[in-house]
Amino acid sequence: MDTERPTGRAPGSLAPAAVRGARQRARDEITAAIKDEARRQLAADGAAKLSLRAVARELGMVSSALYRYFPSRDELLTALIVDAYDAVGVAAETAAGTVGDPLTRWGAVCAAVRAWALEHPHEYALIYGSPVPGYAAPRTTVEPASRVGLALVGIARDAQRGPGTAPPGLPDGLRPEAERIAADLAPGLPPELAASLVAAWSQLFGLISFEVFGQYHRVVEDRDAFFAHAAERLGREAGIVPSAGDRS
Repeated sequence: MDTERPTGRAPGSLAPAAVRGARQRARDEITAAIKDEARRQLAADGAAKLSLRAVARELGMVSSALYRYFPSRDELLTALIVDAYDAVGVAAETAAGTVGDPLTRWGAVCAAVRAWALEHPHEYALIYGSPVPGYAAPRTTVEPASRVGLALVGIARDAQRGPGTAPPGLPDGLRPEAERIAADLAPGLPPELAASLVAAWSQLFGLISFEVFGQYHRVVEDRDAFFAHAAERLGREAGIVPSAGDRS
């Protein structure tokens, strides 16, 4: 006696879960194509001129179809911004796992962020360049934007557990702000170190921005050596010092 329960499907038809999976894969592919075309337009015309209609036209889609994926230009921009922050964040976090003392790992993170920026200058400009007129980033960008800074904070935490930190002094007038920074961004770290880390983080992107945006032209020729030296100085100024055997 056949006890199988009928499925209600014709032989060879797909189960509902398989249909949903196929639809999701198709949606993911179209979403990726939209973002790839948007990145191409960023490179060609800049973020301020990004247009959903232009993206749809280049992909052979009607605008109404594209709106089902990104209802507005700002939502598409947000997706590109989150992708860029996540990509540079992954580069930083991977480099933070480098074997070595805290200052070595600090240098590895800085070098990884610079390498990503030079390889993706238009995406770097989107997240660290001039603000896009009329666009206000939502809170969903905050966590991805924090990834590089948190990688550096993690190195500082590791250094603090050993002999590898020497926080600089802190003016009395800055102490309340430094304490707030430490509480918000780096709980458990001394306020002196937290303030120095924020300064180093901002200077790191200043170094990278000068290079990406062409400000070193006819100023710095050996940029690899210059950046490595500058990044190490930032680490030392932030209080991250070499291991005991290498304090030169």
